[in-house]
Amino acid sequence: MGLHPVIRRAGGLLPLVPVLCAALALSGCMGGAQAGKSAASPADLASQPELSAKGDVRSPLIADLTGRRSILPAGSAFALVAEQVLRAGAASAESELRIKRLTAQARAKNWLPRIGPDVSLSSLGAIAAQLLLDQALFDNGRRKAERDFAAADVEVAAVSFVTDLNQRVYDGLKLYLEAQRAAELARISETGLTRMKDFERIMRIRMEGGLSDPSELHIITQKRAEMEATLSSEREGQRSAMAELNTLSAAPLDGVKGLSALPPDAGAPEALSVLLARGDAARTLAEVRMARSGFLPGLGASASVDKGGGLDAGLSLDGDVLSFDRKDKLRALAETEEMAVRKVDEARREADRRIVALDREIAALQAQAAQEGKVLAEMETNLSLFTEQYEAGRRTLIELAGQFEALVRLQRSQASVKYQIALARLEIALVRGVLVDGASM
Repeated sequence: MGLHPVIRRAGGLLPLVPVLCAALALSGCMGGAQAGKSAASPADLASQPELSAKGDVRSPLIADLTGRRSILPAGSAFALVAEQVLRAGAASAESELRIKRLTAQARAKNWLPRIGPDVSLSSLGAIAAQLLLDQALFDNGRRKAERDFAAADVEVAAVSFVTDLNQRVYDGLKLYLEAQRAAELARISETGLTRMKDFERIMRIRMEGGLSDPSELHIITQKRAEMEATLSSEREGQRSAMAELNTLSAAPLDGVKGLSALPPDAGAPEALSVLLARGDAARTLAEVRMARSGFLPGLGASASVDKGGGLDAGLSLDGDVLSFDRKDKLRALAETEEMAVRKVDEARREADRRIVALDREIAALQAQAAQEGKVLAEMETNLSLFTEQYEAGRRTLIELAGQFEALVRLQRSQASVKYQIALARLEIALVRGVLVDGASM
């Protein structure tokens, strides 16, 4: 049950001192100290954003976002792809950020009195109209919490916007890597196919001369057909990836080629998912403060002027201070604060786990590349030896073709590794939000 006494006197306000004393006494008796209590500590959450009187948001979180720099090397193929993808058009997250900023500018003026018409139908059926002015005198920090909520709302929208920009660049670069990988594999397959066709030609001549069995020709023909199918698939993969990439970019990127070197993870800055959790937690804490203020007595003043020029003014005292479920609701608000802090910790652990997994994947791929490099060198030596032995009549053409097929397969595997490493580094950069310069905001 809430208290809503109204103290009015025509032509002016009653003395405020007794009412203010009563409000303060109720605040102390009913747990007013809880209004400013927070379960979050500075170690758990970023500094609370502030909303200036002009509606500007001062936020360390937004300053962190705008100060970030892309890891993509300037002038590189990756940077060119990212630039064209970002130029393709704005996303809905950008519009949402503008809306939140405008909302915050409006909320910055919530301390001003509210003025508006008050129209009612009297008991005699006549319409009574008057101008009403309403001003909160003591609201237990509710309006300050509303401004904090609006500022945190801008933070969340800013993180969402930066996340969207990074995701768009990552999607474009992933397609670019797929196209470049398919193109390189196609070149390897094409070279291998040329030699395999030569093996098939020699085997056909040997079979026609009675030196080889038709089954041997069938084996080499099958190997040649498999290489042709692989080459066709890789060329189609390259075309599909580039076609999809061009739909994401402002200009065609068919002429862009090459693989850019990306730095290893520097351990900073903080993951975007953690910043989003921090902004959401700050918004939740502001909501909790708004809700708590409703459980404490508040004091407001109002005045109205009717069409005849008569003035009616008074004070109002409100607040849900006597409800039976008040204690449970306050405990629920305290748990909400604790949950907000825990979500920040969970987001941090999840981001760290993902980055560690990607780091381990990169390390494993680098070890694989080193090992395959050694094996590849040995296989190339063995292939030269097999060729000499074949020409000397100590090896069959089937053995030589099999050795060559294994070599091409390993060349394809090693060529793929560097693209897998680059993609893993890009994913780490996506998690940390460093694929796009913060100035893009």
